[in-house]
Amino acid sequence: MPLISVRTSAAAAADEALLTELSSSLAMLLGKPERYVMTLLETELPMTFAGDPAPACYVEVKSIGALDGDRTRQVSQAVCALIEQHLGIPAERTYIGFEDVPGRLWGWNGGTFG
Repeated sequence: MPLISVRTSAAAAADEALLTELSSSLAMLLGKPERYVMTLLETELPMTFAGDPAPACYVEVKSIGALDGDRTRQVSQAVCALIEQHLGIPAERTYIGFEDVPGRLWGWNGGTFG
């Protein structure tokens, strides 16, 4: 059930390509079936980073498990590269929050994962 939610002050012309690449990358890096991956993109939001209104990005990655060891670093590296490639936002203007969610607290298809 991985979810990757991207919020940015930038405009996104190539949003479908970004979302598709984020989905496949997250599935691969977390070892989860892509059929459960959800992506979300909100653009043109008022944001500042270090007091500067230049384009910035905040990303949330949620998953039931799989956020252990070196995986968060690998996900961070891959996500920052895709954000920079598609939106032109440098990695130093992107924050990523990770959350390991218990299966019983994630609903889907009329039930939960735990």
